[in-house]
Amino acid sequence: MKPSKKERQKLLIETIDANPFVTDEELAEKFMVSVQTIRLDRMELAIPELRERIKSVAEKHVENEVKSLPMSEVIGEVIDLNLDQNAISIFDVQEEHVFTRNSIARGHHLFAQANSLAVAVINDELALTVKAKIHFTRSVKVRERVVAKAKVRPFKKGDKRTVVDVESFVGGELAFRGEFEMYRSSE
Repeated sequence: MKPSKKERQKLLIETIDANPFVTDEELAEKFMVSVQTIRLDRMELAIPELRERIKSVAEKHVENEVKSLPMSEVIGEVIDLNLDQNAISIFDVQEEHVFTRNSIARGHHLFAQANSLAVAVINDELALTVKAKIHFTRSVKVRERVVAKAKVRPFKKGDKRTVVDVESFVGGELAFRGEFEMYRSSE
């Protein structure tokens, strides 16, 4: 049974507070209403669209933390960052990122998202990719969202190399996996 408008809007606020990265399409499916209804609810409740919510979260948590490269050089939007531990970025695949004949994303965009996230998560002024082992596990299509998750493997102080594992997902499905060996200039 569908909740009333008042109840739906209350649940909408709770859902977005719990996960600011939920899409209007996912919300529409969850509440069994149209995407337009969700958009109208958001407007009525003064809840910004997804892209604005992502930017807001990123600005609060990430902007001043990345040391190894300017945020403008990170492919995708970094939404969570714990230096030398883990990071998450989101990349929305647009027409300019795909092959025109089949609407499949060009692999270098997925690699660039993962590699720049691996660089960004390193707590060093200079982090460079030394070696990468990558595996594409699923085609990514236009208008799909790629969520990349980076995890830094344990390392000792003074190590000049650090390994970062990155997995990229579309929905809950693995699309890309990479192991990036990173050079760091300091301890």
